[in-house]
Amino acid sequence: MHAYRSHSCAALTSANVGDNVRLSGWVHRVRDHGGVLFIDLRDHYGITQVLCDPDSPVFSEVEKVRSEWCIRIDGNVKARDESLINPKLPTGEIEVYIRDLEVLGQSAELPLMVFGDQEYPEETRLTYRYLDLRRDKMQENMKLRSDVVSSIRKRMWDKEFREYQTPIITASSPEGARDFLVPSRLHPGKFYALPQAPQQFKQLLMVSGFDKYFQIAPCFRDEDPRADRSPTDFYQLDMEMSFVEQQDVFDTIAPVLAGVFEEFGGGKKVDAPETWEQISYRDAALWYGSDKPDLRNPIKMQVVSDHFRDSGFAIFAKLLEQEGTEIRAIPAPTGGSRKFCDRMNAYAQKEGLPGMGYIFWRDQGEGMEAAGPLAKNIGPERTEAIRQQLGLGVGDAAFFLGGKPKAFEAIAGRARNVIGEELKLIDEDRFAFAWIVDFPIYEADEETGKIDFEHNPFSMPQGGMDALRGDPLKVLGYQYDLACNGYELVSGAIRNHRPEIMFKAFEIAGYDEAEVRKRFGGMVNAFQYGAPPHGGCAAGIDRIVMLLAGEQNIREVILFPMNQRAEDLMMQAPSDPTSDQLMELGLRVIPQD
Repeated sequence: MHAYRSHSCAALTSANVGDNVRLSGWVHRVRDHGGVLFIDLRDHYGITQVLCDPDSPVFSEVEKVRSEWCIRIDGNVKARDESLINPKLPTGEIEVYIRDLEVLGQSAELPLMVFGDQEYPEETRLTYRYLDLRRDKMQENMKLRSDVVSSIRKRMWDKEFREYQTPIITASSPEGARDFLVPSRLHPGKFYALPQAPQQFKQLLMVSGFDKYFQIAPCFRDEDPRADRSPTDFYQLDMEMSFVEQQDVFDTIAPVLAGVFEEFGGGKKVDAPETWEQISYRDAALWYGSDKPDLRNPIKMQVVSDHFRDSGFAIFAKLLEQEGTEIRAIPAPTGGSRKFCDRMNAYAQKEGLPGMGYIFWRDQGEGMEAAGPLAKNIGPERTEAIRQQLGLGVGDAAFFLGGKPKAFEAIAGRARNVIGEELKLIDEDRFAFAWIVDFPIYEADEETGKIDFEHNPFSMPQGGMDALRGDPLKVLGYQYDLACNGYELVSGAIRNHRPEIMFKAFEIAGYDEAEVRKRFGGMVNAFQYGAPPHGGCAAGIDRIVMLLAGEQNIREVILFPMNQRAEDLMMQAPSDPTSDQLMELGLRVIPQD
């Protein structure tokens, strides 16, 4: 017999009754039923109930066993009484009578319990992550992650992509976040960088003629943590293709992701990729207040400025006299009560606004009536026009925000989400995808008027060189994101592979050719030797798994994550270097005040 096990703790069934078996695993829990000891023995695959009574030759040893001890048992498989069968377990028809026991590893007193669903502080969970990962939910999350990655790889190979590995130690390259720098021992005073993404390398692969590349790539960014973002490193499905247009990229990656969500989504609806909406960045900001809208929420915001212009509501009327301002409405179907409206008004105040104006419509017995302060100020004719524009009726409400759109769009978007959640308008049984397209390449500083890049500077401008000869603020890029349920899952672009167009694009933002060559010399030089048109994207593995697992925090699907302060509490990183290490690298640490 094998030294540790003849079967896993999920393998035994009624067909094994009478067999002598050997199992190894962890003591999930111990129960004493009138002198008979029952142990739920757990391994990676499942749980088997084993038991021991005073007649067993190792009863005294079994009595010493405690939770999370690692043990090996030999025993006989017995059928459970019909009344004691546990249909929730694959092994629920049998139990194993212990004849021999070996303790493989004792456990000290546990800082957190593996059995059960108790909540523990994040600090405790991350310090003892190896114990936290023993918990059933975490085991399932990590198995899901592994299966998702495997499925993605197979689907990409099926589309005739090949996986290539790009460097981990490279040159610093601005990608929109801070680099992690690595000091060079052989070149004192100089630094490598960990790649924020394989962006330049995968474009160079297209210049090299590889045509279809993908990689499950580690990426490193020194960022502030959020619930849906790791502060140090993350993994993405990175892909690039040659001789393609924007729609070709969509047609390639969308079936891969749709297939993954259908396979692992627990039966939730996934719309066919060809039906995924393509929404312009401008419309997404207007309708949803976000470039990663949650389309499970049916609420779509609208501009209602004309109804308030020269109206009796002085705040909005005066606001509209200023250039670049507008009033937007957030419809709230079924939200037509003063209590709900006041609650949403209080929410806006918590977000830093004076409040949100509102109108709600109620049945007064002799017909519909518009209520709320705004309705009284603007009168029944304007109120009715607003109601008809928004398609609302009795029992519904609308909320209003005004000013320069960039100043309130994000808050309006969050308010839309809260309204949808509170009114239970969100379809929880769906993964709703949408492509966000037509991103503006440039923006102007409101105070100085200086033109700078608003989004990816390496995207091909729509219209090429001709577009760059006009108003920079009207230039759109072949850049796109894929949103799902309020998260950005994919970001990509058709690349600017023409050096003359790239130099012009950067010149508009104040970077001369010499600066571009200094920062991106490797890629610019390569583009002089017959670069093909190419484009691609990257999909966040961590976020995909987070959505599929139904988690709200990305750390729940990462094996060994950092905490909110970018610290590894288990390995105690970051740590102080030794004096010898600093001397070898020619570095010294300047104490912070």
